[in-house]
Amino acid sequence: MTGLRLSLALDEFGLSLPEAGAIVIRNPVQGADLSALPRDRSVVVTGFQPDFTHFEQQGFRCVTEWDEPAALTLVCLSRAKDKTRAAIARASAQSGVVVVDGVKTDGVDAVLRDCRKRADLSGPVNKAHGKLFWFAGDATAFADWAAQGPREVAPGLTTLPGVFSADGIDPASEALAKALPAKLGRDVADLGAGWGYLSSRILQIEGIETVHLVEAEHDALACARRNLDDARAQFHWQDARNWTPEARLDAVVMNPPFHTGRTAEPELGRDFIRAAARLLKPSGQLWMVANRHLPYETTLGSCFGDVTLVTGDNRFKIFHARRPSRQAG
Repeated sequence: MTGLRLSLALDEFGLSLPEAGAIVIRNPVQGADLSALPRDRSVVVTGFQPDFTHFEQQGFRCVTEWDEPAALTLVCLSRAKDKTRAAIARASAQSGVVVVDGVKTDGVDAVLRDCRKRADLSGPVNKAHGKLFWFAGDATAFADWAAQGPREVAPGLTTLPGVFSADGIDPASEALAKALPAKLGRDVADLGAGWGYLSSRILQIEGIETVHLVEAEHDALACARRNLDDARAQFHWQDARNWTPEARLDAVVMNPPFHTGRTAEPELGRDFIRAAARLLKPSGQLWMVANRHLPYETTLGSCFGDVTLVTGDNRFKIFHARRPSRQAG
């Protein structure tokens, strides 16, 4: 309920919008009401492709990075602590006024306490399980929160703070990589490719000619570009649920996401399964890993004529699916 808290701050708590200059909104998510902000001066900064498209369709100027001065920056908290801190540090260095908004489940109370130690805050506005507060920008007050550079998590593989599995190889992806067969065909897609670990393993398989890395997070895909110096890798900043290749594929390999923020949404994984079936040749195959508790079997059965539970343990289950349905997607 960003819009409600922002409107209250403007109407009742003394927050004023600057009369001139850019108004930057960092990391808003679909559903955030930004109607209180002047659209002609507002710039949405987000690296998540579905959010980018959503706000662009609403008429906002959207960019993946912003390095210019701003009159005011609204920072919308994310689940990733490093990402939130980096956004606040960037906003404080660039903006006359910094506004921070978030809900309790994304750690707004802790962020409020930490910011209070560094700046003279106004607010907070408490509403709808969240808080909004603001302070004057300062180029040095949050300098130690600035974004950190790439970190090496395995030989030749680097990540950035805030991306999925930034501290190391995801165990589910590692389990799937070990289960892959000796051959997958020529043209393969890694849906939700992240920083490229699974694709790096796919490229080692005999006969691979193309691996499509389809990833919605801009920073994660930037890591993948650094990690995979291979002409066979093709990079797509896209929502995997909507991406379409020029020709149908021999195989799809994926460890699909199942969270939006802190909320578990198994429908995301189901949408990935439907997308995989739509992308495959009639002879194509899907290799997929999922957390043990996620109920994907029904969707797999409706999208594929042959589904096998290859292996699993108390944490993960790995599926191999063949004979994609023509009605999938």
